[in-house]
Amino acid sequence: MQITVERDGSLTMTAPPTCQRDQLERFARAKRLWVYEKLALKDELPPSVKREFVSGEGFPYLGRSYRLQLVRGERAPLRLEAGRFKLPRAQARAGEQLFTGWYVEHAQVWLEARVAMWAERLGVSPASVTVRDQGYRWASCAAGGRLYFHWRVIQLPPRLIDYVIVHELVHLTHDDHSPAFWRAMARVLPDCDSRRELLRRLGAQL
Repeated sequence: MQITVERDGSLTMTAPPTCQRDQLERFARAKRLWVYEKLALKDELPPSVKREFVSGEGFPYLGRSYRLQLVRGERAPLRLEAGRFKLPRAQARAGEQLFTGWYVEHAQVWLEARVAMWAERLGVSPASVTVRDQGYRWASCAAGGRLYFHWRVIQLPPRLIDYVIVHELVHLTHDDHSPAFWRAMARVLPDCDSRRELLRRLGAQL
């Protein structure tokens, strides 16, 4: 049995289908203090940043912030050029959709290469890498070794993206968050605890 505190503050309980209701209730009551502690930590996090599609606004990519410049033109694609995101002024209203598409496209290429590197080091073989909207999750590992990453992952610094990648690759051999899972994580990334804490804080803003 396991309880997860989601990023929106809701709780998700997972348990084998054979568990009885009284077992679930006892487990939930036993976890109350842990849940309160996690919710308190969440309350300390900075609020998310609401970005506007105007010249001068900063947009993150691989841990750095790049200013947006609205330029003349009608149909030119969004591009990162000379240290700035450039977007035709006429397409500013579609900015959110265009940026999401840009992030998805670039994350797919970047993550495929990075996953391949880490998979070789760990001696595992994921079946596929897909970038999509993962809701409140950075990534997930599905049946058959299929890895799914949130498109916002590409906004993080590379060392935190590596943490997310390794986390999912370790799930190919440890399908829960047992002590064995965290020992495996620490063998690959000895500073995984500090990376996880930084991801928690920085991720809240994204």
